[in-house]
Formats: sequence, C-alpha cells, structure tokens
Amino acid sequence: MDDAAILKRRGYIMGINLGEGSYAKVKSAYSERLKFNVAVKIIDRKKAPTDFLEKFLPREIEILALLNHHSIVKTYEIFEISDGKVYIVMELGVQGDLLEFIKTRGALQEDDARKKFHQLSSAIKYCHDLDVVHRDLKCENLLLDKDFNIKLSDFGFSKRCLRDDSGRLALSKTFCGSAAYAAPEVLQGIPYQPKVYDIWSLGVILYIMVCGSMPYDDSNIKKMLRIQKEHRVDFPRSKHLTGECKDLIYRMLQPDVNRRLHIDEILSHCWVQPKSQVLSSAAINKEGESSQGPEPPWAPEPGSDKMSTTKLEPQEEARPKAQPETSPEEEPLQVQVSRQSEAAGIASEQPSTETEEGPPRQPPSRTPSQPFAAPEAGRERARAHSLEPEPQRSQRKKTGPDEPLFSSVSSPPFELGNPRD
Repeated sequence: MDDAAILKRRGYIMGINLGEGSYAKVKSAYSERLKFNVAVKIIDRKKAPTDFLEKFLPREIEILALLNHHSIVKTYEIFEISDGKVYIVMELGVQGDLLEFIKTRGALQEDDARKKFHQLSSAIKYCHDLDVVHRDLKCENLLLDKDFNIKLSDFGFSKRCLRDDSGRLALSKTFCGSAAYAAPEVLQGIPYQPKVYDIWSLGVILYIMVCGSMPYDDSNIKKMLRIQKEHRVDFPRSKHLTGECKDLIYRMLQPDVNRRLHIDEILSHCWVQPKSQVLSSAAINKEGESSQGPEPPWAPEPGSDKMSTTKLEPQEEARPKAQPETSPEEEPLQVQVSRQSEAAGIASEQPSTETEEGPPRQPPSRTPSQPFAAPEAGRERARAHSLEPEPQRSQRKKTGPDEPLFSSVSSPPFELGNPRD
C-alpha cells in the first residue's frame, strides 16, 4: 500500500512533497480530524542505517512524545506500519524557516529579533529543565507559524542527559550539529557539556538575526576555531546594534565553557527583558561590555585584515532546576574533519563590509551548515521540515559585486568521527 492510501486510512489527505532523502521524506497533508494542514515525516526502516535505527530514531520519537511547549513544533501522531515505515505527523511551518525569512527580508530589527529570540530561549529552557538537549540548533530548524512565531523543530540529534551517581550531568561524546553553529569544544573533539553547547548555537542564531550574516567563516575550520578561542566577535558597523544586544551575543559566544551563559541568565539578560525592565544603557559601555564583567569585548586580532562575518542574501512549561556540574572526562577524543567544498554550489564576488573594529574588510562566502555527525541521518533530518525540496534550496547561483551573498541554503557537511553517545 502506498503512502497516500496509508495516510488516507488514518484520516490524512496527502499533499505535496516538502523534502526527500535516501530513507526519509516529508509530505504535506490535510488532517480531516484537525481540520488543517500538517507535515508528515515518513521514514523507511529498510533503507535507514543501523545507528540511526538503534540510537537516533528511538531518541527522537521518545523526546517528541515528551515535549509540549508553544514554541516547539507539535507532534500530533506517531505510528508504524508492518512494512517498516514510521510516520511522524507534525505541525507545519506555514511561513517557512528563519533562514529563508532572513534571506528574503534581511536582518531583523532588534524588537522583532528580541521577540523571536525570547520564544526560542523559552523553548530551550523548557527542554533543559527536562534534561533534554537539542544539539542541532540553527536557523533552518526554526520554523515560523502563520503569525511568524518561532517553532523549534528537528530533534534528530537531541537526547536526554544522563547523570552520574552524584547527580552531575554526564559529558556528551557525539560530535553532532552544524559546523557554522558548533561550539569550539565540539570542533576540538573534546567531551562537552551538551546544555552549554546549545547556548553557543543560540549565540550564533541571535547574531544571524540581527546582523543578517554568519559570525564565523566555516570554510577553514582551523582558522575559525582560532578566532573563536580568542573570543573575537565582529559586528557590521552598518547594523547600529545596541550595546545590550552585542553584550548578550558576546557572552553566549564565550569559548570558556565555565563562563558561558546558562539559559536562565540569557532569559534574565537586560536585552531580552521588556523595555520597562531593561537596565540603563549607561550600564553598557559603547563597545558593548556589560558593567558586570571585566573582559574586553570584540577585540580584533592586531593587524587583522579579515572579517569573520559572512553576509546572508536579503530576500505548560517546566520549572527551573539548579544547574549541576558535569562529570569530567580523562582524555579528549580524537576526531577527523573532512569537507566537500563544491557540494554546496557556492559562487560569489565578495563586496567589502565595514565593521566596528576597523576599515572595510572582505567577508568570506559561507552558508549555514548541514549536520556533521551521522551524515546520512543528518541530511534526512536537516530537510525534515523544509518547505521546499533540497535541489531547489541548494541551487547554484552566481552573484556579482553588488548582489547579496549566499547562493544556497546549506553548506557542505563535515564529519567528526563516529557517534558514541
């Protein structure tokens, strides 16, 4: 029996194809019970790799059934048929994803970014309070409902955090996510605190929201890692961002995991709170450093003539819990990094961009990355809620000196060893 007939028996009228990979696809459908359109993710067990079937799929199904938050994509039904196909019926992001929204409209005004970022942060707090980590936060996984509210999606790399006998969170050893959104400790192959990893990705997302560009160029991982470890964050001068906004981004993109903000600190930050609760701008110096901390923000490397940003194309909740320390690991894991630069189909002439740290600089051409752990499973999940097929989303396009950058949505995947947890 084909998918349309199976869905019809369950009360769904199958619609168009939203995305497809080697062992999973996403269809739109009309629910006769709910009286509105939904997305149906169809996974073929016969074609899926073993580690996906034994580890990632069971985790995703368990977590999707657990979560219930207004800023997380709703899961209406999960069922499996005898021939090995799994059907996950989910909320449809009718306005597409955040990346496409920013590519279409450009960087968000701070008020709009604040609203969307608060929605996302509230969803992450809800997850973290349940000891659930996402581990693949990126703009492509943030869907927009009819009112352009954020809906967090794609829990393919998510997991329930484990605790040792003393109650401390165990470190993660699965190096998953997307290169452009990955924290330095993940890129280095060091067992990491998964909740703290999510915070770094939040920092990258907020930067993209307000700047319309990527904070780091992931075409050279070694160089990107060096810049990240130096705690360098460049902001385009033309964006005129408030000091409070830059301060929050800077503190989320903190390479020292012991000093990086926790989700409760993000939600209580002066930029995230309503205007009536925001601290006076006098508490933030003109470079964006909070009066609460001594570190100098956004210090460029002396003599640097490179910019780390990459322009984008215009076009019921759980209560807070104490954050326990994580268990240490004796030895860092060794990983190998590989790239496929031509896979993304990126071609551009780079316009120079002026930043707050000096004269105009030449930005590199990069796009947000696809997942880099469990490559096949990652590619499926990356498209699970896409509202347009992958070939169209990654179509090669040439850009000229006066044209916006980014000719594709997804950059090439890179792999970091074998998943272990």
